[in-house]
Amino acid sequence: MPVHVALYRDVQNAASLKSRLLAGQTEFEYAFIDASMVLSRAHITAAVFRAVNDHMHNRLKSHNVHSEIVFSLNPTNNITESFRRFGISDSTKDMLVIKVSVSPEITHESVAAHLESSVEGTPVPFDDQTLSEISDINKIKKAYKLGALPSPIAKENDEAKQRLENSLLSAIALRGS
Repeated sequence: MPVHVALYRDVQNAASLKSRLLAGQTEFEYAFIDASMVLSRAHITAAVFRAVNDHMHNRLKSHNVHSEIVFSLNPTNNITESFRRFGISDSTKDMLVIKVSVSPEITHESVAAHLESSVEGTPVPFDDQTLSEISDINKIKKAYKLGALPSPIAKENDEAKQRLENSLLSAIALRGS
């Protein structure tokens, strides 16, 4: 299943996007994620993998594969908490958008065109460098209850970042197992 990912900064219409998603508008069936809660590409890829795998094996615990991505980020089995911690809020400024092609008519071109016309924000590269500028390490550590781990504050502290990332990936893999 192809997965489409876009990262936006300085989003001006998060409240509108969230309300359209909550209203069940099928054209807004995306995983809208607060990008400050994502440490790296590996972090979000693990959540997407888990959600797509659960979708393919009919094990979803939420409404669809997109809400399952947000749920997969949470280290506990509380769906409401997942959306509060990792989903977008009315004040979200940095947003990660993920769309899984669950049907053939969902193409990279159709997703890109829809997002371009719907998101009032600046598209930026979806890479670890950009995510490192956006990530709120303290909020991430608090959500995963990893306060004892050293924070990778300095750019040269790759070992601390790797330990944190490994802990996040483990939490995603082990939740509910």
